[in-house]
Amino acid sequence: MCKSLVFKILRVLSIFLILVLSSCSSQRKVQRFLDKQLEAPQQDSEFIGILMVDAQNGDTLMSLNPSRYFTPASTTKVFTLYAALKELPQRIPAVKYQFRGDTLHVLGTGDPSALHPVLNDRTAIDFIKSPKHVVMHMGTLEDPSWGPGWAWDDFDQSYQVERTSLPLYGNVLRLIRGSESPQVSPEVFRDSVFLEKTGYRRSPERNHFFYEASFRDTTVIPFTIDAGLTKALWEEAAGRPIIPGKTLPEGPWKVLPGIASDTLYREMMAVSDNFLAEQLMLLVSSTLSDSLSFTRARDYILKTHLQKLPSPPRWVDGSGLSRYNLISPESLVYLLMDLYRELPEDRLFALMAKGGQKGTLEDWYQDPDGPYLFGKTGTLSNNHNLCGYLKTKSGKTVVFSFMNNHYLKPTALIKSRMQRILVWVREHY
Repeated sequence: MCKSLVFKILRVLSIFLILVLSSCSSQRKVQRFLDKQLEAPQQDSEFIGILMVDAQNGDTLMSLNPSRYFTPASTTKVFTLYAALKELPQRIPAVKYQFRGDTLHVLGTGDPSALHPVLNDRTAIDFIKSPKHVVMHMGTLEDPSWGPGWAWDDFDQSYQVERTSLPLYGNVLRLIRGSESPQVSPEVFRDSVFLEKTGYRRSPERNHFFYEASFRDTTVIPFTIDAGLTKALWEEAAGRPIIPGKTLPEGPWKVLPGIASDTLYREMMAVSDNFLAEQLMLLVSSTLSDSLSFTRARDYILKTHLQKLPSPPRWVDGSGLSRYNLISPESLVYLLMDLYRELPEDRLFALMAKGGQKGTLEDWYQDPDGPYLFGKTGTLSNNHNLCGYLKTKSGKTVVFSFMNNHYLKPTALIKSRMQRILVWVREHY
């Protein structure tokens, strides 16, 4: 072998060795910084889990309790987003339908966008206006209205909305301040709203709503739902009579395409909308069966797409409202890595909450040059988590999950510590 060839080989090997050592040095530097940040005695009373991985080469940069289980709160929505991206088409299935002569039969898919306060889709409403007769089949939801472990005394809070097969108006009443009396939407509740100071904003068992003279410009209160109310709401919205269905007709159902799926995903992820998350899992279920079940959708996703998940989750709802949920940092990173490999980066990042922009990260990770952190927050009392994608100043992408459980200090301090660590990684990796 000639000397020039040997020299070239040694040079290539030297460069390769330098790159490997440099990479290892960067990883050790990041881990040492994390260890220093979390060595204070007060961290002993908390439970912290972190996993950070280089999206390009899979190298682990930071690791602390990555396989331990945490209360994930709304980072559970990453599982819901994953399920929806795997199973739902580019446009949300608004309803399923069949024509039998001059009669239209309608079956709910769980689509939450119909006259939703933000999404305000009218696809299904306009579709049912013309046929001579419309039969609406309402009893296809197999699950209870609430998920397991939801707090009973949050029944009147805007973040805990009942699940249904044919939702309208986001399943919430909106009171909008007027010059004399509040504007009520939907109008069907006009005579069920009372100026009265009570412990709750709605009666626990029925749709009687209460407000005080000093209420905010817009107040949102979930309503409780049954077949009679579903019929009344759809009749009011479509301006036509509707016949409640008794027996499902035989034969295949067609699907009416609704709004763009990404529009719904973005709203769910940006503001952490629990109702949209729950209904998305029912939409996934609608692609598998004519009845709707979170359990069926979850089991299918775990069996079909997540057999290699490193730490199988306890996954009991779509939103993360339940403290029964248990998920590890490494499972969240696994899902985020899978999505990063499958979706174009610009589309994937557009679906996430963004640092410094409207949503749950609006006040954090700000940069005048634009967002550099794209992810999902999750907060319950004494628990705050964040997972997603971090763009570093060197042009690298870091996939991470940062989970904080069982702390007693103010959540703002937890968020500040997380931001300090993630900003350091952005600047030094």
